[in-house]
Amino acid sequence: MKIDQKSISRKEYITIEFLYNNIRDKFKFKLISDRSGFDKKIHDQNLHRPGLALAGFLDLFSYSRVQVFGNTEMRYLDSLSEENKLNTLERLFNFDIPCIILTDGNKPFPVLIELANKHHIPLFTSEFATTKLAYLVGDFLDDQFSPRISIHGSFVDVYGVGMLFVGKSGIGKSEVALDLIERGHRLVADDIIILTKKGEGILMGSGTNLVKHFMEIRGLGLIDVEKMFGIRAIRYQKRLEIIIELELWDDKAEYTRTGLDGNTVSISDVEIPYIKLPILPGKNITVISEVISLNYLLKHYGYDAATQFQHRLNRKLKRKDTDNIRGVDYFEHDFE
Repeated sequence: MKIDQKSISRKEYITIEFLYNNIRDKFKFKLISDRSGFDKKIHDQNLHRPGLALAGFLDLFSYSRVQVFGNTEMRYLDSLSEENKLNTLERLFNFDIPCIILTDGNKPFPVLIELANKHHIPLFTSEFATTKLAYLVGDFLDDQFSPRISIHGSFVDVYGVGMLFVGKSGIGKSEVALDLIERGHRLVADDIIILTKKGEGILMGSGTNLVKHFMEIRGLGLIDVEKMFGIRAIRYQKRLEIIIELELWDDKAEYTRTGLDGNTVSISDVEIPYIKLPILPGKNITVISEVISLNYLLKHYGYDAATQFQHRLNRKLKRKDTDNIRGVDYFEHDFE
């Protein structure tokens, strides 16, 4: 099965101003230098700790990355005389560094602030420990530079499971999503879904800034799910865990009867469980979607109903036990 997906151009860079505006409150960032270098660009999602560069080894200095000064770097600089400290930092600032972050609440040396302003290299400080800040900033940068694709569908959080409904235009994806919302589940996005690859095996889905939590219901028009159903009916992002393709019932098509085959579809090299769900009169797609979600959770926690039934059947065939085909051995006095 191939899902129609459109690749979105990866970001080539972000500016220091964009970085600062988006993480200053979350990561307790404070600007120590002036703002003259806010137009500088970050092209690399990785961070760098310039311990060896400060010691004088510059052959492999990754100067194009965001530089992180932790306790080790600051203690080393503090051990130098004022003249050696100036020479060491001058050597470093001759490179086109995007910005410098001081962690663990380290206070900048006056000469560090002076050189940062002179070379227009933004200087920040944070109370967070080096390991924690490197993880958080690295995760933010990884998200900005990660590959993204767009898919047409409806994305809903059902019992904590991210379910993406796809299918031909007009098949009823939005209507199924709306019915699930009315039953207490949460809309992530409708129409255009942006999927971002996080790590090696995770796809995170969200809507667009324009559409957000608006939905188009054919024959009715646009509705605002957040205003209509409240804040508990939406969420801004969710991991994609199941793809459900809706299609009109086809007598000639083959549909899964046991659930033993476990079909998947590849999106950005991530294998996602895939279910083809036929639509016909009298079939409650909403309830079936809830059951799909609950069944996924059971599998996640180690119980697969189809596999269990297969084991039971195999044991029955092996024993060739046909004496009693009833589900109970004795009927108690309950004749209502």
